[in-house]
Amino acid sequence: MTGYYSRHRDSAQEAAERTGTRQFASLEALVRASDAIFLTVPDGAISAVYEKLRQFDLTGKQLCHCSGAISAQEAFPGAEELGAELYSIHPLFPVSDKYVAWRELTGAFFCIEGVGTHLDWWAETLAGLGAQVRRLPSEGKARYHAACTVASNLMCALAQVSVDLLGSCGFSQPEALAALAPLMRANLDHILHDGPQTALTGPVERGDASTVARHLACLPEERTRRLYAAASGLLVDLAQKKHPETDYQPVKTLLEEGSST
Repeated sequence: MTGYYSRHRDSAQEAAERTGTRQFASLEALVRASDAIFLTVPDGAISAVYEKLRQFDLTGKQLCHCSGAISAQEAFPGAEELGAELYSIHPLFPVSDKYVAWRELTGAFFCIEGVGTHLDWWAETLAGLGAQVRRLPSEGKARYHAACTVASNLMCALAQVSVDLLGSCGFSQPEALAALAPLMRANLDHILHDGPQTALTGPVERGDASTVARHLACLPEERTRRLYAAASGLLVDLAQKKHPETDYQPVKTLLEEGSST
């Protein structure tokens, strides 16, 4: 590793000190010193940084970004004509704290794609560090990232709805999270071990229309009712596969009405 460049010199200096590398005073200096250049910027900033990189000699350089949703060719159009290789290397992991997350990366999935002779090298290097590596087709990046977002980020929204509802019953947020923790952990373990269909329990799975109606009636906001109805509608599909003999039409009717209010 050569080091870091950032418009915010303090952050680059801190990163360099923590990794025993150097802070570069200019982007050009970093490019000259490096074989592979990682753009660890928000998705919306990748194009702007790439346009700056195009000013320099990129012959033989590897341009890499860490976006889950954008392919390497989308991020670096025309880079091959400049003599560069281009890759996307995305950790399928919630990096919420730069000081802690790196310790938890062992065993995480890294999904990679791109154009160049080093794709095998990146896969082998990441695997050698303990990661699990999967190559993605370039055209599948948006679907792949949507899957990650549903499984990770949308869980935060669902958890907040639960915390808010318990808050209206007198729970503080710490109490609500403590109460929900055994439920959420057990359910997630069951989902990951047996699959969503087998793990499904609750009023939708039982075809309990009266309880579903009570839930819809007590939800305070329209968007929360729509969320409940839309997610529960997908649960009906799972439940019907699990119990094909059960009539779920009463529940489906309630949910369709709930999603349109």
